[in-house]
Amino acid sequence: MKTYDPPPDKAITHRALILAAIAGGDTRILGPSICEDTLATAACLKALGISITVSKKMALVKGSGLHGLKKPRGPLNAGASGTTLRLLTGLLAGQDFASTVTGSGSLLKRPADRVAAPLARMGAKIRLSGGRAPVFLAGSALKGMDHKPEVPSAQVKSAILLAGLYAQGATSITERFRTRDHTERLLKHLGANISASGLNIYLKPGPLTAKDISVPGDISSAAPFLTAACLLEGFRLTIKNVGLNPGRTGLVRILKAMGAKISVSGLRSGPEPAGDITVSGSALKGIRIRPDEVPAMVDELPLLALAAARARGTTVINGIGELKHKESDRLRATLALFSSLGLQARADKDSLVIKGPQVIAGGRAADTFNDHRIAMAAAVGALLAARPVKIKNPACVNKSYPGFFRDFKKIFR
Repeated sequence: MKTYDPPPDKAITHRALILAAIAGGDTRILGPSICEDTLATAACLKALGISITVSKKMALVKGSGLHGLKKPRGPLNAGASGTTLRLLTGLLAGQDFASTVTGSGSLLKRPADRVAAPLARMGAKIRLSGGRAPVFLAGSALKGMDHKPEVPSAQVKSAILLAGLYAQGATSITERFRTRDHTERLLKHLGANISASGLNIYLKPGPLTAKDISVPGDISSAAPFLTAACLLEGFRLTIKNVGLNPGRTGLVRILKAMGAKISVSGLRSGPEPAGDITVSGSALKGIRIRPDEVPAMVDELPLLALAAARARGTTVINGIGELKHKESDRLRATLALFSSLGLQARADKDSLVIKGPQVIAGGRAADTFNDHRIAMAAAVGALLAARPVKIKNPACVNKSYPGFFRDFKKIFR
């Protein structure tokens, strides 16, 4: 049996940096994710006057308190990080200064109106560029609101909660489907007046207090290793100290429902649950996946599609519309990856149908569409393919996991 230590969680690190920046006092973020996306968040916060020192073992954030951010000298650059853009938009909406948040590459093509619209309802003076970034914020007084999102998005939810810290009155959110709750957990950890029950979240504005934050391993970065191990006969892998947030473990639950031999041990609590996952090579069967199950594995759907192609029977994944608004049109990119691997799938407006088992032929180049999740899925496909697969632009994994290919080769060589 092999063991694997995944890199620290990117989503938690983003949120920890931002919340620590507006907490009173110094916060130590233990074991932060260091990648292009999180470094973009740190750079933006530094431009807002926050002192941040980052090393592999720790990020030290000297919080300014809720009202201590400084007007930036120029536009804040989120790079290609959608999380950075959306969360900063919520953070800056209620400041007493104007600011601009921009980005680069595919981020400038992704819709920003889904975060701008609810913030405008709170009183934010916000302007977009054709529905996309750059985002221009005049800075304004906000009021709390009751929000019922039409599209499940943890990033939009987080932006509203950040704005709610600065609003007059309480803010409540009622979700249609449960999404990852990293922001809610960290807000509570830092002393915010927040409560959650089922799909309902309630936040009263107020200050945050600095407190150490430990970052577990990233379940999304571990997902390619989990999927590959599941599909290799006779293989056994333990993934150590990985985050087990219920809003992130959808792939684990679905693979188990398909017949995968997966167990969890060493459960640890904290603001975030974590533990060890052991997976063995398994014979899978096709299943139907409901729309409400998708938000908990939206980043892992290309990997699930590969697993479905190797499973016996038909798998139907419903509720896939959100894939079109990721770093690439991830549905189109997944279908292109299938084609390059010699696999077949059928997609309509909101579902993906895959019949298996299919042979992964390989022998062609796989386009990543500059999307780190597609590159990682391509690595799994290449591992299982009958013929070699060349992965185009593999460096796109630097967005979230710079050492991905090194670690993948080490485990599966």
